[in-house]
Parts: sequence; C-alpha cells; structure tokens
Amino acid sequence: MRGPVIVTGFADEIASDTGEQIAGLQAAGVTHIEVRGVNGTNVLDLSDDAAGIAASCIGSPIGKVQIRADLDEHFQHFQVALRRADQFGCHLVRLFSFYHEGEEPAAVRDLVVAQLQRMTAAAAAANMTLLHENERDIYGDTPERCLDLLAAVGDPHLQAAFDPGNFAALGVDTRAAWKLLADRVSYFHIKDAEVEPILQAALACGYAGYLSVEPHLKENDPDYGGGGAERFMLATRALRAILHRLGAIETTA
Repeated sequence: MRGPVIVTGFADEIASDTGEQIAGLQAAGVTHIEVRGVNGTNVLDLSDDAAGIAASCIGSPIGKVQIRADLDEHFQHFQVALRRADQFGCHLVRLFSFYHEGEEPAAVRDLVVAQLQRMTAAAAAANMTLLHENERDIYGDTPERCLDLLAAVGDPHLQAAFDPGNFAALGVDTRAAWKLLADRVSYFHIKDAEVEPILQAALACGYAGYLSVEPHLKENDPDYGGGGAERFMLATRALRAILHRLGAIETTA
C-alpha cells in the first residue's frame, strides 16, 4: 500500500463563483479545496464572516512581494492568512520567499530568513504549519535555496510545498530536487510537468498527504481546453490515472 493521499485543488481555476467551484469539485469527486480565490476575491481580502468552507490549505500570496517592501505591513497581512486558516478549519498556509529584483539572492538571504523565522514563530504559536512553495524569481526558486531556508529556520512549522512544474520551468532536475528536499515536503502542487516520476519517488519514500491540482490549462488548448470545470476534471482524471498506475491509495480524509 502506498499513501494514502488526498486529492485537493485550486477551485478558482474552475470558476470564480463559489457555487460553480463547489459543483466542479463535486463533479470531479474532489472533497477538498486549496482556497485562493472566492467570488473573484483573494482569500486574504474576504471579510471575516465570508469564510466557512473546509479546506486543505490557504493558498495565500504571502511572500510574493519585494523583500525591500514594508515588511511590517506585510506581516500584518500574513496574520490575516493565519486567521483565514482557522476560519476555514485547516492548519496549512502556503507562502513564498520574496522577490529580490535588482539584487543577487545572497544579498537578501539573511533578510528573507529573518522574515520566515518571524512568520514561522507566529504560525507555531497559532498551531499552524507554513508551506513554502518554490516559485520563479523568489529567493527559494532553486532546490538548494529552498533547503537553505528550511534548514536556517529549523522549525517543523515550516515545510515545503513541492511544485515539480515550477522547478521544471526553470530547467531544474526535478528528481534531484526531490532527493534534496524529500524529508521536508509536506504538500504537492500538481501541474503537468514531471508528475509521475516524482510521485513514484515520493510514494516509495512513504509520502502520505495532499496532492493539490493546479493545472493552468488553457480554454483554447486543442487537446485539454474547454470550460474551467472541464479542464479541472481532465487534470484530476490524469492525476488519478497516475496514482492508479503507481498503486497509490486515495482517501478523502
């Protein structure tokens, strides 16, 4: 037996309307949502009484600002993300490790680490876990810098959300990235690049947890186009076909 794993996803790729999101998730047989956009509004910009849907993770944009921005103000925005996680009944918050336009990564490394330490301490106090996603042009866009951040913070309340598609887009060897980060990965984002070999390696290592569908498919794609719900369904079916080939057990809780 491998897993179990839970399929979740970014339902704002189905539609902006909450009702359409839920209908699309139900049609795809997906019981969890990574909350990013609701009715066209980012999850952190919702009013406090607008939350209430169970979620796998808060897909926040925290850390997608310049590292030389007003970080105290950004930290206040981060605290909203923790509050949203509590309101949605989950304990995971996705974040990033800051843009550094015009500066080399080494020049901003200590400042990035300090901000992640600050946020991780707040998350730990709130019994939340932060998930750092590898993304182009942030400090942690390479496997080595991702590991550097995780090791420097050194707190289990900061883990990795592994996105093989983002690594592949940078020309990174995704299998080497997995080997480097495997012990730190607590969540996956699934696009359309390097999925099967990474999941095979992860399941063989005993990974059990969320696989979040984020297909980014285009409406006019000749093979995988159509409406948002249709594209989400195609991506979910493709993921489940991979899981079947790998002998993974899927659960809903």
